[in-house]
Amino acid sequence: MSKKDSLSRFLFEKNAVRGELVNVTNTYQSMLENHHYPEPVERLLGDLLVATSLLTATLKFEGDITVQLQGDGPVRLMVINGNNNQQMRGVARMSDDVKAGSSLKEMIGNGFMVITVTPEKGERYQGIVALDGENIEECIDNYFKQSEQLPTRVFIRSGRQDGKPAAAGMLLQVLPASEEHSAEHTAEHFELLTQLTHTIKAEELFTLDAKEILHRLYHEEDVTLYDPQPVEFHCTCSRERCENTLVTLSKEDIEHLLHEKGNIDMECEYCGTHYIFDGKDINNINKLESTKLN
Repeated sequence: MSKKDSLSRFLFEKNAVRGELVNVTNTYQSMLENHHYPEPVERLLGDLLVATSLLTATLKFEGDITVQLQGDGPVRLMVINGNNNQQMRGVARMSDDVKAGSSLKEMIGNGFMVITVTPEKGERYQGIVALDGENIEECIDNYFKQSEQLPTRVFIRSGRQDGKPAAAGMLLQVLPASEEHSAEHTAEHFELLTQLTHTIKAEELFTLDAKEILHRLYHEEDVTLYDPQPVEFHCTCSRERCENTLVTLSKEDIEHLLHEKGNIDMECEYCGTHYIFDGKDINNINKLESTKLN
């Protein structure tokens, strides 16, 4: 059993197809640690985490990616932030109770998926996909059909393993055309590999290492497995970021907050960390800000 979350890339040597295999169980559990989501929301967040990790690994860039679900249903917003180092965080915002067994449509309502990529170098770009699928897997497949020339399929599994939340998934993608492989041959083989991958069970993805999974699925194929990349929960909140927010508030708002509770408690909605500021802290922040301006 894999003890650490990781993403592994693999290549079918005799066919123009590549793949990714990711287990994000520990990251997923850390993401849920300070929240108490209903089971359908918890599972949807796991699906979105897997999808974001797989998406990030398809992009040749250094920077950040944000995948959001927005709608008019009980879950008005769900978001996963990640980067090319596979550092992930996520949160869901709900306005109403979510019933057990709720579907994607029942949770999000009329909504869409927004995928935003922000490279460290270059311009930010964004893709918007209607939530027409029955689940995140189908929605991501639709995204690739709209935005990519290369046929791509994703396979997402989330649920529970040994009583704890678990999530993992796979991706297959056709490589750019080459003289070695005809388009017809590649299409036929990609369909075969897709059918094989559909047979993967959640428990297998949750508990087996990448080498064993690939052997079970593709034992008749010539597959090269590359070194894994770690995946981890990582929150970008900090006291400094909170200070930068506080300096944007009016003096009246600050005084009101301090008078009301004696301090200002800023809680990160992603990781649950509390940053406490009292009157002395606020004075020091204001002095520092004045120094910068001068």
